[in-house]
Amino acid sequence: MPISQPTVIRSRRVVLPDGERPADVLIRDGKIEQIAAHGSLLAGDRPDIEGGLTDLGETALLPGLVDTHVHVNEPGRTEWEGFATATRAAAAGGVTTIIDMPLNSIPPTTTVDGLAAKRKIAEGQAWVDLGFWGGAIPGNVADLEPLHREGVFGFKSFLAPSGVDEFPHVEPADLEAALAEQARIGALAIIHAEDPAVLEAAPQQPGVHYRDFLASRPADAETAAVARLLTALYKTGARRTGARVHILHVSSAAVLPLLRQARADGVRVTAETCPHYLTLAAEQVPDGDTAFKCCPPIRDESNRDALWEALANGEFIAVVSDHSPSTPDLKLLPAYGGSGDFAAAWGGIASLQLGLPAVWTEARRRGHTLADVVRWMSAGPAELVGLTGTKGAIAVGCDADLVAFDPDGEFAVHAAELHHRNPVTPYAGRTLTGAVRTTWLRGRAVDTAAEPFGRQLTRPAGPRPGGSSAPTTRPTRSEETP
Repeated sequence: MPISQPTVIRSRRVVLPDGERPADVLIRDGKIEQIAAHGSLLAGDRPDIEGGLTDLGETALLPGLVDTHVHVNEPGRTEWEGFATATRAAAAGGVTTIIDMPLNSIPPTTTVDGLAAKRKIAEGQAWVDLGFWGGAIPGNVADLEPLHREGVFGFKSFLAPSGVDEFPHVEPADLEAALAEQARIGALAIIHAEDPAVLEAAPQQPGVHYRDFLASRPADAETAAVARLLTALYKTGARRTGARVHILHVSSAAVLPLLRQARADGVRVTAETCPHYLTLAAEQVPDGDTAFKCCPPIRDESNRDALWEALANGEFIAVVSDHSPSTPDLKLLPAYGGSGDFAAAWGGIASLQLGLPAVWTEARRRGHTLADVVRWMSAGPAELVGLTGTKGAIAVGCDADLVAFDPDGEFAVHAAELHHRNPVTPYAGRTLTGAVRTTWLRGRAVDTAAEPFGRQLTRPAGPRPGGSSAPTTRPTRSEETP
């Protein structure tokens, strides 16, 4: 059964790889077949266009977002988040592809068996397409190549404690061994970069004051960790082997000069930042409101401005959510009877459904365009994981993953109305600009009240980053049913 009937979506604001313009987009069998002049594909005159015409008027048409940093947590901690709730939130926020982190599920994705457990439980639960990262932890170097053959998109390591016992951080020798093996097999290393020695030396003051928590996770922890990582890369011959490394969730602009120098030295290193670092600031965090706690932390306004400058200059390949929710009791929120102690609360921001409007709200205020946001949140993440040519763009041959986005629509965030499992987010009570009206996955409008039809993706073969190879797909139960 075809994924979708041939259909046309029309908008006066189609965001294409070469800019925004009026256009008609012809979709057939879940792919973009043609991009034509606005008004030129008239469904009534084309009997082959069985699915008809959707005219969005002035509502913008964007490619579906690609979020390469999502903690789904299932199996093992499904009460925190699960595939059904996470992917419903993704679809509602215009995200059509997610890549799941190897923790905080039990088991973690550090073995082929752990990956198989995730794949099995995700079947039939996904409203968007999804893939999986593997994990590189002490003692599992022998597991990396089998996981790579199974199609994980790369391997995550922590340089400081992760917060969960089943995913320990790597010491220098572990890191060098993992990087050498990942270079050998051509895998992407993704790194949580905070230095444990700097964290241990920082003042640890429990309590409700955000300034105390911020002092406990200083910017020096990120710069020291990135410096240590780059030293390990030089020792393992990064330039000679072509090893690729990606720095996760950069919160401190102080790391950027190190990355510039490394790239100038021929190291293939990229970095990402997150909506909460671009849209929130330490000065705004109320005492006791642990919905804002994440690691590394939200820093001050001047740092936020520096991150925006770097983003505008192309120093980040992606803006992704780092969606890492937990139950309200673990956040110790006073509204749920908790202490509001930042030191003891679980660290993680729940924002998968809100990343696009949050970033657009701030981006528009700073003079950026929808094309900029698409580059940061769709094309860039797709390039990072090798899905260019399939995801991340409105282009002929790509999956028809599309978003009808009203750039002027305003809405107030009510946490209880969001699709992710637990009603906790630092955006609660804020008014954001930019509303997702419809999300299409491979040409079909996503209805979160109906049967899910998301596919499981594996790492595409071929050169990285990007490349024209299509990802392998694993059908969900709903697609296997005749």
